[in-house]
Amino acid sequence: MADQPTALERLIQGILPENPVYRQLLGMCPTLAVTNGIQSALTMAGAVAFVLVCANVVTSLIRNLLKPHLRIVVFTLTIATFVTVADRFLAAYMYQMSKTLGPYIPLIIVNCIIICRCEVCASKQNVWISACDAVGQSIGFGLALASIASVREILGSGMLLGWRVLPAAWPDWVIMVLPPGAFLTLGLLIGGVNWLQSRNVKN
Repeated sequence: MADQPTALERLIQGILPENPVYRQLLGMCPTLAVTNGIQSALTMAGAVAFVLVCANVVTSLIRNLLKPHLRIVVFTLTIATFVTVADRFLAAYMYQMSKTLGPYIPLIIVNCIIICRCEVCASKQNVWISACDAVGQSIGFGLALASIASVREILGSGMLLGWRVLPAAWPDWVIMVLPPGAFLTLGLLIGGVNWLQSRNVKN
């Protein structure tokens, strides 16, 4: 459709203008639950990216066959198929990380980001645009999780990916790797993004 965004616009919008975490406030459950460490955050982002791209592509391919009253069921079944693939892959090749993430990988099935993109983009536009939309949203989601996890891990342990980045004398803020730290970090980063956005609008 002529009034729909192009592939490049979809790609760019997903990174920051329509960032799923900082702008749309979607996917809050994994955002808060798995960002106490950068490794778990990046693994979750990778799993979501795989499912999102595959679900968008398949949904776009069958968009002309979708019936309005069945579309959510079809979206859910499509997403569940690829979530199962991601879950079994992690269990087979990254067992410890699979145990660490626990139920949050299966919960990707009901992730609002993926269902939203299937509905908003993939069910209305072609495969190329839908794939670009999924990649943009995946990058945005990954950057959000990585930024939150980096702040929490650095302040909570003074380290990032096993490397010490703060002086040994720096006291560990244990609260940052606990649930309250997730809410605090998310709130501050959302506030920072909104402040930058308001400055850009004024300029």
